[in-house]
Amino acid sequence: MAKKKPITPNSQITNILRRLWLYSRERRERLRLDDSTCWTCKRKGSKAKGREVAVEVHHIDPVKTARIIEVIRRELLVSPDKLMTLCKEDHKAEHGAGE
Repeated sequence: MAKKKPITPNSQITNILRRLWLYSRERRERLRLDDSTCWTCKRKGSKAKGREVAVEVHHIDPVKTARIIEVIRRELLVSPDKLMTLCKEDHKAEHGAGE
């Protein structure tokens, strides 16, 4: 029986991108600038029991997740035959020579 090729599922990539966004400095700064207050209804975000108001940070220009995943697959999550194992020093040297 042939061994399955290791492929990272899109759901895992999406999950990691979401976590990157949730902990990003840009998102945190937007919340700070707006004092965690909704632009539309002006309600302030709160975690107080009985008065919970969840606020989120919305991208004005839509995020094209499918295109981001496509770039990640093309540039980062490449086939194992396009990868090689190097020690830290040789890896640094390889990038210094090529990029």
